[in-house]
Amino acid sequence: MNKYLKLSIAASLIVASLHADKPFSNTKTEVLDKRFQTAGSMFAYTEFELSGEPLAESLGLDLDTLDPNAINQPTEFDYTTGIESYEYSEEAMYALNYQSKMGPHLVNGLLNAQRGGDMTSLAKRFVHFAKVTGNDPSIIPLNMHPTALPYISGLPEFATKPDMTIVNNDEVVVFRHGKEKTIKTAIPAYLRDYKSLAWVESGMDKTFNPAAFGGALLKDTMWAQDFLGGMHVIENDEEVEASSSTMDHDGKHALGVSSADGVNGAILTELAHERILYLQQKLGFNGQKLGAKITPAYNAKKNPVWFAHKVGVTEGSKNSTKSVAGLKVIEKHSSLRDTWGVLWPMSEFYAYSDQRSNNKNQNAAFLSVFDGDPFKAAPKRNRDAKINNDIQADDAFSVASNLTNMLFENISTIHFNKKAGTFVDRYDGKQGAKITTFDAAYSMEALRIFQRVSDALPVGYGSGEGSASLDSVKGKRAIKLIKAQANFLIKNLKSNDGLYYDGYTLNKGPVKTKSIGTQFATLRGLTSAYLATQQKKYRKEARSLMVSIEKNMYDKEIGTYVDDSKEYTPYDIGAVSGGLRDAISHLKNAGSENEPALELKNLTDRFTRWFQLVVNGNSTTQGAQLSEWLLDTGEFVDASMQKDSNSDKDNVPSVTANNTAMTMAAKVKLSK
Repeated sequence: MNKYLKLSIAASLIVASLHADKPFSNTKTEVLDKRFQTAGSMFAYTEFELSGEPLAESLGLDLDTLDPNAINQPTEFDYTTGIESYEYSEEAMYALNYQSKMGPHLVNGLLNAQRGGDMTSLAKRFVHFAKVTGNDPSIIPLNMHPTALPYISGLPEFATKPDMTIVNNDEVVVFRHGKEKTIKTAIPAYLRDYKSLAWVESGMDKTFNPAAFGGALLKDTMWAQDFLGGMHVIENDEEVEASSSTMDHDGKHALGVSSADGVNGAILTELAHERILYLQQKLGFNGQKLGAKITPAYNAKKNPVWFAHKVGVTEGSKNSTKSVAGLKVIEKHSSLRDTWGVLWPMSEFYAYSDQRSNNKNQNAAFLSVFDGDPFKAAPKRNRDAKINNDIQADDAFSVASNLTNMLFENISTIHFNKKAGTFVDRYDGKQGAKITTFDAAYSMEALRIFQRVSDALPVGYGSGEGSASLDSVKGKRAIKLIKAQANFLIKNLKSNDGLYYDGYTLNKGPVKTKSIGTQFATLRGLTSAYLATQQKKYRKEARSLMVSIEKNMYDKEIGTYVDDSKEYTPYDIGAVSGGLRDAISHLKNAGSENEPALELKNLTDRFTRWFQLVVNGNSTTQGAQLSEWLLDTGEFVDASMQKDSNSDKDNVPSVTANNTAMTMAAKVKLSK
């Protein structure tokens, strides 16, 4: 599918419109807080990506039948997952990375400093990205602000109105009320020139937070793997599987599954590399000062180093744009949410950039990305089968390897209470006693990905696939931790109604609240335990939990799952998306199983209605998704009106309708 940089709407697309009233059309989803929370939103958008095309395709959908302008075709579930969930995920990433200005510019980053440190050196880098992906540099949007280091939060309202100057025209074929109609469309300037899409400065919380870095890193890495997971024929842009890592040297093939995808993948990889290098070089904290050294020989028991929960930024100006002038630790403790929130994406990036000689499963296209052009190869000693001879270096794989090791040692040491067999929320020189169920559960998923990476097994879209395993020592340690945590949750956090409490304090017991996010995060965690260990008891517990959620949290009047607060945050939204995906993929009835709540049709229906009510909402002023971009989401500008506001009638307005970027609200509340 077109991944964003195409400049015109493909002609002769068909928009199909449903005429019947949608179910639960009286449900209201009020936006309580429209701020953009980087960590939670990017986490949720990653779950949206995995619950997008990959989920639809896993159920047998031919992705070629999807069309952003064929609303709810072939089915509403297919369109919800394969178009809306998937595209919202991608477009929000561009809003943050390319348009928002919510953080220092890549020109002032560590990588560009090695090449000259000015706009000329960065421009040359981007021109080279265009070359190796078979593009002319003109494909790169004008006035991009590649955000190297995203802040913790911001208000996603534009500082000025988007430039609606019409620069081109096209047409679409619309099918509504049983009739075809050709509509002339207009291409506005903001689609190509991002100058008018910066967010309001006053709304930015200029703080660095590890989970915010991790959320952005996770999005960038997942999409980079998608974009650069194959190659294409330069002449006709046809996608082909990479038969070797040198295939792009033949003059006929280039990096990327398409030319547009390739250049995006290269830019995203550069941003990801910058972020992990900054973590390694600048943000290591030993309880006293930033910049603590992190090496492959790191030992969390002897001299623990972590990433402080909040680091304030004094913003400077260099190269006529944003830079970091100073850093100050605001909250010094290590948070479990920060730790798993960086371990998961760091493991994904490790797998993406993996150059180990004993990894026989690596994608040849990925090897080509990191063979020296366009990204530096790792030193030979970091690529061999040994791990005790690794050295600190600044190439992408070496940094990912170094930090993945550090994060694993931290989650398994300073955040793991061996006596109780559980992860704890906090470490600030001593270990805390509180456990947040949500974070303990997602720590299991982060560790499952880490285990697969350590053992050279597929991750990303292929994290459920089998392959030849390296059976590493660290992988075995990760599985033991997953089992211990799953057992602790089942024993101590499960309530009499089958739901799970939100938290627990050692030597005191559980809190008594049970939120929606906790239930689906626990579902994710228990499914992770099943997938990592293949022990059926964890699948049984996960199935039992899904039945309890259906029984206790499905509101028949509202039409979806809610807890007592009836509120959703981005973390809740991400957990429900991921939890329902796990139920559809791994927990649904099989063989002689006949639980009604776990019938595939019930699960896909529940997913569709949940997404339509919570994310899209029943009007253009409701729903967690505040707006959507043009083209791939189904939006277009009718040239006769020169407006682009909900042209696809999905209740999500265009970015110009309320002057708001295509991001997710920090909190919504459902009611009748």
